[in-house]
Amino acid sequence: MSFLASNLRFLRKQKGITQSDLADQLDVQRTMISAYEDGRSEPKLAALQKICELLEVGMDELINHDIEKLGRKAIQKRDLNILTIAVDDQDRENIMLVGQKASAGYLNGFADQEYMEKLPQFHLPNLSSNATYRAFELAGDSMLPLIPGTIVIGAYVDHLSSIKSGRTYVLVTQTEGVVYKRVFNYLSENGKLFLVSDNEHYKPFEVKGEDVLEAWEAKAFISTDFPNPGDKKKPLSLDDLGEMIKDIQLDLKKLKG
Repeated sequence: MSFLASNLRFLRKQKGITQSDLADQLDVQRTMISAYEDGRSEPKLAALQKICELLEVGMDELINHDIEKLGRKAIQKRDLNILTIAVDDQDRENIMLVGQKASAGYLNGFADQEYMEKLPQFHLPNLSSNATYRAFELAGDSMLPLIPGTIVIGAYVDHLSSIKSGRTYVLVTQTEGVVYKRVFNYLSENGKLFLVSDNEHYKPFEVKGEDVLEAWEAKAFISTDFPNPGDKKKPLSLDDLGEMIKDIQLDLKKLKG
């Protein structure tokens, strides 16, 4: 059963696009859009691809998924994968560590028990026993003040709709690999997650919900570098430097007096 007609009508209205607007974008008559939405006609492949682009929806979802009744496909309850876990001699779950060099292989091996068992394992106190945890070593400086080499401990997210906007997550994705970002959840609106770096020099980007293989909410981190109070401040401007010099000069005058 095809849901093309109902999905087209629902998504068009959701985005506030009129039939005339859509017709102009597709270079067809408005009556043709009406025919699409009534099920009396179907768009050709080129027009269908353009519709998917304008409405921010995959072709499979547009045709085969009842969006109005069930919501966007990305928020449907599903197991992201079958987790491979390891336990110690007291039957407590160990935390597996995915290092920088192992992150590329992790994309192909996260469901392979033999591969996972070769990863370093450890245990941390004071973490809730109600979650499964995994550790990921950061590469790059996109999430300063956490520096490269910092290990982020994440709790497994079994349903993407549980992702809370503004919090940080490690995402294992088909398109971007293993990334640690501040995530904003727009799955209900357009089926995507918006990923932002804490380092403003890196541009935000989007990933489709269906491209996410695993999601881990950051709960703790391990670092050999102790952050300084100034790490969270913006870079000093010339005005800031001028004020600092004035303050130093005043302090020197007081000491001489």
